Amino acid sequence: MTITCEKTRTSGKSILLINGIINLNKPMRLSSAAAVGRVKRLLERGTRIGHAGTLDPFASGVLLLLIGKATKTCETFMNEPKEYEGTVKFGATTETDDCEAPEIPWADPRPPGIEQIERALASFIGNVQQKPPVFSALKIAGQPAYKLAREGKPVDLKPRTVRIDTIQILDWQWPLLKLRIGCGRGTYIRAIARDLGQILQVGGYLTQLCRTQIGKFDLANAVTLEQLNQDGIAAHLHPQPQEN
Repeated sequence: MTITCEKTRTSGKSILLINGIINLNKPMRLSSAAAVGRVKRLLERGTRIGHAGTLDPFASGVLLLLIGKATKTCETFMNEPKEYEGTVKFGATTETDDCEAPEIPWADPRPPGIEQIERALASFIGNVQQKPPVFSALKIAGQPAYKLAREGKPVDLKPRTVRIDTIQILDWQWPLLKLRIGCGRGTYIRAIARDLGQILQVGGYLTQLCRTQIGKFDLANAVTLEQLNQDGIAAHLHPQPQEN
């Protein structure tokens, strides 16, 4: 870990300012910002903290918290490959492309065969054009798209290039399809669920999502908020990457 001792400007007292990375297992129903806020309360006043890559509130899994000087490495971690496990439900859609909004049933959906699903998934691999969900944090004229959508205002998000490395079927039993997805920066897993449902002509949305890996950090070695409260930050701190 990296710990430095600096003097505050106001009191002149020496305090330990921590620099490093926490591999947090973010629980469901907690926003990424709220998770940062809870950990911030465990740090010395004035210590900087941020995160590398937002997880939606309904999602769980790896959320990298960057503390102190490690906040400067945000772009490094944003560009690291990521892995997710998610469950797609066919036969319906939602406005948010996930389970945060009521279902809209698809008229007379016909369950696809596994070969049909595999062919459809193959079309997602590589550098592909993906239209972000309307309910996303992307800005339109300075306003988050989700805020405009909630106000009933038009949201026009253009497709953008994302990289999807692998998609593996973990389980399939109509109407639920569980997937493991390896991808690059900016990929929306719920957009994959939405688009897959459209290709198969049955509708689809994401019911569950867990980020299992960012670069070398994986879920097996992630720490919970309860562990941080019990053990303290320093016990679970990883060193920041060496600057070139």
